[in-house]
Amino acid sequence: MPKVAVADHGLFYVHRPSAESEETLLFIHGAGGTHRHWGHQVQGLGGVNRYSLDLPGHGRSDGEGQVSIAGYAGVILQLLDALDLPTVTLVGHSMGGAISQFLALEHPQQVDRLVLVGSGARLRVLPNLLEGLLRDFPSTVEMMLGWAYAKDTAPDLVQQGREEWLENIPQAVYGDFSACDDFDVMNRLGGIRCPTLVLCGEDDQLTPPKYAYYLRDNIPGATLAVIPRAGHMVMMEQPELVNRAIGEFLAVSAK
Repeated sequence: MPKVAVADHGLFYVHRPSAESEETLLFIHGAGGTHRHWGHQVQGLGGVNRYSLDLPGHGRSDGEGQVSIAGYAGVILQLLDALDLPTVTLVGHSMGGAISQFLALEHPQQVDRLVLVGSGARLRVLPNLLEGLLRDFPSTVEMMLGWAYAKDTAPDLVQQGREEWLENIPQAVYGDFSACDDFDVMNRLGGIRCPTLVLCGEDDQLTPPKYAYYLRDNIPGATLAVIPRAGHMVMMEQPELVNRAIGEFLAVSAK
């Protein structure tokens, strides 16, 4: 699994090629996440080229995390250039969805389509959560785990999430959530002109379904899929339903 030099450090990514199509999906994880959050999609969505990365300061990537959505968007642009990918379909979860919206607004020529998963046009963060990330990281992780999954999610999946969260550097996660807290494109969504799928878990407490409905109603031509028995980590909780929704969207919106 390779790394590519971006902004003077190594950016880790996974690539699954396709002989059937030149179209490319780029999966962008959320705050405190890694490429592993997209494992079911990278493996299960055939017929297109698939890339999934660890943002700087996350997972196996070098460097430090960014503190703004614009900063992370700049990293993605450098990645696209380094991999010689002139256009992509962006699939972003939570903070990754914010990055994807920013790119669709500021660099529309490089975005073919959008899939926004568990995200919103504004991502306010509770002050006590931000403070807790630096004051008591383990307890704050437990609090977020209580919000991140549907009640009947398998305990081993929650435990996997716990272990991955605790691998993070608290300052990097704090930077991620600060970037989310500053993000707001509610009045700009009409400027997104590419085909867009909005997808969320019906039990999502971090970015509840009303966020998804707002995206659907304000991005021209956007469609919405609400996935039952899933929370914020919908792509891991209900991977088959998520893959089906994305696959149908890709088929309908194919060039």
